Amino acid sequence: MNEKIFKTINGVGAANLVTGIVVLVTGISAGILLIVNGARLLKCKSKVLI
Repeated sequence: MNEKIFKTINGVGAANLVTGIVVLVTGISAGILLIVNGARLLKCKSKVLI
């Protein structure tokens, strides 16, 4: 019984670790894309007429 609980807790911990890594990588990628697109907008600021 205790071994089954230990295996379940171990599996959940591994899943949480993988989820955290995926969220971290996604956040960093989104941040880089936002910075690059913002820089492109600033570069073309003089060409935009509002």
